[in-house]
Amino acid sequence: MTQTTAVLIHGAFTDGASWATVVNRLQGAAVNVLVPANPLRGLNDDGESITRIVRQIAAPVLLVGHGYGGAVITHTGSQAGNVRGLVFVASHGLERGQSVADSLAAFPASFLAAVLEAVPGEAGGETQLLIQPARFGEVFAADLPRQRQDVLAVSQRPVVAAAFTEPLAVEPAWTSLPSWSLITTEDRMIDPDIQRAAARRLGATSAEVAASHAVLLSQPETVTVFILKALAALS
Repeated sequence: MTQTTAVLIHGAFTDGASWATVVNRLQGAAVNVLVPANPLRGLNDDGESITRIVRQIAAPVLLVGHGYGGAVITHTGSQAGNVRGLVFVASHGLERGQSVADSLAAFPASFLAAVLEAVPGEAGGETQLLIQPARFGEVFAADLPRQRQDVLAVSQRPVVAAAFTEPLAVEPAWTSLPSWSLITTEDRMIDPDIQRAAARRLGATSAEVAASHAVLLSQPETVTVFILKALAALS
């Protein structure tokens, strides 16, 4: 039987390097891993970009999405054809016609809305967003050392504002694929109750960990073990 490939999708304000320690552990467990760049240009464009990459993999795929990356795998998982399961890490699962902003609306306002700032994009391009560097640590990565928070704060990748407001345009992958959800109970980006509600809606196998949104960096072993359990269930 062909081994399942774990495709790890990063979220907003970061890049594939956020998965580095998890990748190291997965490769140590002899797992095939791919970490493509998430363009952060809009939900459906990002979903299609990742879909094109996933379709080229000659093996079954487990999609793993962190934060906004979870919304992206919700799109890709129903379009690529070779996806067998979904893992949501500190994330939310969208319904068709729902945006990331919609998924947040029914819950108390997160810290995120108050700390975003617009930054110049390409000439004539869409508004791009970053987290105010001085607030990045407390909102995104409160359980990391201050020095590491400061590095992340000044190396953010901007995300277009439409990524949060654009509705999911396809049938969500979780309606036909098994899902797993790792819920971060100290998260100030995506409220833990939003994550819990999403896990229930998806019928996901879930677990909770006392971590910030930066759980990939603060508790990589926990994330790795969770992904390995999903891979084992698929095999």
